[in-house]
Amino acid sequence: MHRLFAALPIPDHLAARLDPLSVDLQGVRWRKREHYHVTLCFYGHVDGEIAHELADALEDVRGPSLEISLNGVGWFGRREPRALYARVDQNDALSDLAAACRKLASRFKLKLGQDPFLPHITVAYCNQAPLDPVRRWSEDFQILRSEPVLIDSFHLYESFTGHRRQSQYVAQADYQLGTPS
Repeated sequence: MHRLFAALPIPDHLAARLDPLSVDLQGVRWRKREHYHVTLCFYGHVDGEIAHELADALEDVRGPSLEISLNGVGWFGRREPRALYARVDQNDALSDLAAACRKLASRFKLKLGQDPFLPHITVAYCNQAPLDPVRRWSEDFQILRSEPVLIDSFHLYESFTGHRRQSQYVAQADYQLGTPS
C-alpha cells in the first residue's frame, strides 16, 4: 500500500518566509522546509496497481500556472491543537486544480475526507500543546503575508513514516501546469 497525495511544491524563497514561525512552543514539532507543500488531494492508502493508474491519470489534469501567496496563520483542532499552518490565499485556479485532483479519487473508488478545501502549508504538528500559547502564536503571526509566487507544477507524493515516526514525503511523479483546463 502507498500513502499518496497530490500537492503543490513550495519554492525555497517562499519557504524562507515561514522560518520566523518556528518559535519555542511546548508540544509543537516544527516541520522542515523540504516537507512544506499545499495539499490538493489526500488519497490515503492506495494499492500498487491503483497507485500507478492514479499517477497516469494525473497526467490528464490540466490547468494554468497559478499564483499562491501567504495570508496569516491558524491551527487545526479547536480546543486541542493538532497542527499549525500558514494560510494560502484561495483563488479559482488553485480551487479548480484541487477539484480536478479530487475528482480522480472517485474514478478509482478512493474515499476522501469531507473537509472542504482549505489551502495551507502545515508548519508544525502538535502533541498536547496548550491552547493559550498556540492562540498567542496565531495572534503574533497573523501579519504573515507574501507576494504572489508563480507555481508551474504539482506532484504526486508518497508519505513514508521515518525515524521517530516523522513523515517523509517523496515526489513520485511531476505534472506541469500551464495548459488551460
